[in-house]
Amino acid sequence: MTRAAIVGAAGYAGAELTRLLLGHPDFELVLVTSAADEGKRVSDLYPALAGCNLVYAPHDAAAVAAHAEVAFLAVPHTAAMAMAPLLLDAGLTVIDASADFRLRSPDLFAAWYATPHTAPELIDEAVYGLPELWRALLPGARLVACPGCYPTAALLASAPAIRADVVISSRVIVDAISGVSGAGRTPSPASHFVAANESVAAYKVGSHRHTPEIAQGLDDLGLPHPSVVFTPHLAPLGRGLLATVYLEAEPGLLPEEAHAIYRDAYAGEPFVTVCEPGMQPATAHVRGSNRAHIGVALDESSGTLVVTSAIDNLVKGTSGQAVQCANIVCGFDETAGLNCPVPVV
Repeated sequence: MTRAAIVGAAGYAGAELTRLLLGHPDFELVLVTSAADEGKRVSDLYPALAGCNLVYAPHDAAAVAAHAEVAFLAVPHTAAMAMAPLLLDAGLTVIDASADFRLRSPDLFAAWYATPHTAPELIDEAVYGLPELWRALLPGARLVACPGCYPTAALLASAPAIRADVVISSRVIVDAISGVSGAGRTPSPASHFVAANESVAAYKVGSHRHTPEIAQGLDDLGLPHPSVVFTPHLAPLGRGLLATVYLEAEPGLLPEEAHAIYRDAYAGEPFVTVCEPGMQPATAHVRGSNRAHIGVALDESSGTLVVTSAIDNLVKGTSGQAVQCANIVCGFDETAGLNCPVPVV
């Protein structure tokens, strides 16, 4: 068994990581940390995890290094860049679920996150952890930067068409909806029940921090100089994310050809399902799972390829993807701890 620790384990992403690692056949969860809930039992804070006897410890890189071989970081941005160098120097593998190492430009990070990057020497080493698109980079990686939830859905929806060279415009529109858990465990005025219930609202229009990450991924996929229009929305859901991506398709592309591009691109992928022609995904179909369901349609009148991607923001969008990446890095079965049925209602 490979010993694992979760730094920032009391937040929603950390709790999902805890759930997944407790049932993992190859990882032994030996340490969980939390600044706000230090000294509390995991099962007291999250009764759904009854049977887990771990107690939240303080954030301490030396203690993590002494107990674990792999560290999962589920912390706010800037915290990971402070701890990751210490853990890497101690010989640990770091799977970072925060935003600190996703962007390859320190200046771009500083511009979008309003703080300088304090570990720029690690940026080039960090592997962007979206296995379906860049799996070959993961085996043996020391530092994995797990994608954001919106970029995960948007890039999975865009990749096959871009790689098949049927996208003729650098302008990509991403219209996305996420559940309230995406805002984190600490409530804000917009995420309180009375504000979010029975309401759908756009937020951070033109200024969401996932915008440059989506653009970077599109460029890596081969779309030159991408121009991203990204509009996120908050919906009254506990969890779930639905992204609809609009791509300008080459003239003459047929609906059945577009569907075949996606079907063939994701054939054999353990966690991606391309819906049958005429079918569209729903967040309820992937709730609690590490799966992505993708629907493909072609608006022939406008020449627009419309691709919809549904994921669970806390699993494929964060914690499940972190485990998937760690499985590959450590040489385990990629689906270990993740390939289980989920509720159907």
